Amino acid sequence: MGSETVRIRSLGSAEFDSPLGKREDTLFVTPDDDISIRRRRGEMGEGTPPEFFEAAGPRRKIYFSPENLRCGILTCGGLCPGLNDIIREIVFKLYHGYGVSEIDGFRFGYRGLALADEIPPLELTPDLVDSIHRDGGTILSSSRGPQDIDRMIDTLIERRVGVLFAVGGDGTIRGAHSIAERVRERNLDISVTAVPKTIDNDIAFVSRSFGFETAVQAASDIIDSAHTEARGYFNGIGLVKLMGRHSGYIASAASLANRNVNYCLIPELPFRLEGKGGLLEVLEERLALKEHAVIAVAEGAGQDLLNKDRSSAEKDASGNLRLGDIGKHLKSEIERYLGSRSVPVNIKYFEPSYIIRSVPANASDSIYCVKLAQNTVHAALSGRTDMLVSLWNSDYVHIPLSMAVSETKCVDIRSRLWRTVMEATRQPYSLFKDPGGGS
Repeated sequence: MGSETVRIRSLGSAEFDSPLGKREDTLFVTPDDDISIRRRRGEMGEGTPPEFFEAAGPRRKIYFSPENLRCGILTCGGLCPGLNDIIREIVFKLYHGYGVSEIDGFRFGYRGLALADEIPPLELTPDLVDSIHRDGGTILSSSRGPQDIDRMIDTLIERRVGVLFAVGGDGTIRGAHSIAERVRERNLDISVTAVPKTIDNDIAFVSRSFGFETAVQAASDIIDSAHTEARGYFNGIGLVKLMGRHSGYIASAASLANRNVNYCLIPELPFRLEGKGGLLEVLEERLALKEHAVIAVAEGAGQDLLNKDRSSAEKDASGNLRLGDIGKHLKSEIERYLGSRSVPVNIKYFEPSYIIRSVPANASDSIYCVKLAQNTVHAALSGRTDMLVSLWNSDYVHIPLSMAVSETKCVDIRSRLWRTVMEATRQPYSLFKDPGGGS
């Protein structure tokens, strides 16, 4: 089976008996437990694709001697529900499961790793992190943008860090992959693993990222408020802009969870604003019939309507193109169009991004964080590197970092998910330039 399994890099042969073996209820993972990929033909590149992902979980033999090991943790990118849960569970599994007592918490992400002399890391202990999962945000704080790779690695060497856990989205994962590659070039005995964090749920080969369900719940609550406001006025419109630069998962899922949304607009499917069957016309028709409407729009939707030169657009610290504000653009265009037709309208605009990002994880996400963190510790202590733990369908598996950033996961507009959104909102296919097989 090994030749058919997606290859995960290892630092070397695992020679130490796992401390977990002292517990009779420990279930060690073997190659026989590897997970069928179950992907459609052709989705994994040319040639004969591998048939299995390596199963996550504890190994009977580990690579590092726990009593001589120091680990480091950092968090990067935007805030996301569950960050503190991940930190807590990594610390608890290292300390109580494997007996690792030296754990550095590098503050402000890769910046703190590069500038450890100026920004001293926190000493993470079970007592310090015991209750942080009840709080939103991250006890380690965060940052965006690249840092000098060799300087970061020098910090790891100086502090005798043998395992680095990087918690973040695609930019963080790319950074972790670059660090792992440079570590290999320098022939260093350091494991670099990542925990995939993106509130947009857009990391490839990851069925669900932590914090996503909490974000959907919070977004659904905001939509409730938008619906209440819309119904409180004649021709009231609740307009809610949600996260989703390239992927409309939050807008789609929140629309299904709430079901007060009449129009769901996502980046994957360009929509028509003007003309027959466009948003402005169908919105006017709905107001004439129902006297209120609710619109959920992902932040990356409708960028083609903003007439911006994307080649020269400003980029943020993470290298992402700064998006035009589709929410404010829609509000302005709706007011202009209906005003020109002497149709009174009252728009309530909601932009709750930071409210959603900063809340603590709900019960489902908190449980998920425990499983992700524990399996990531198991992988790193076994000597695996340049990889992350993914929930793939219903199983936890190991994914190479290069594979996780090979593409952006997007809503398939011909999928059951999007068709369900269309049915739930009852928005007409005429809104979209590519209706996804509708009529």
